[in-house]
Amino acid sequence: MQKVYKNCQSCGMPLSRDEKGGGTNKDGTKSTIYCSHCYQQGAFTKPDLTMDEMKHLVKGKLKEFGMPGFLTPIFTRNIPTLERWRV
Repeated sequence: MQKVYKNCQSCGMPLSRDEKGGGTNKDGTKSTIYCSHCYQQGAFTKPDLTMDEMKHLVKGKLKEFGMPGFLTPIFTRNIPTLERWRV
């Protein structure tokens, strides 16, 4: 049985907030690991993105949604621990 995550294991977004209900696997089933912004049809939407670029992207999105800039590091500090970035 596959582990179920509460947050996307690429960007950290709560999967419950994904408007599409999660990314999709190659066979069309919903991914229980990644959101629709990061993962579609069994592949990352931005396969060459680095972990630092992901942090920058997430910080920008949080600011877009009205989060004060000084709080964004709190929400991106766990990105290195997510499955996609574990080496």
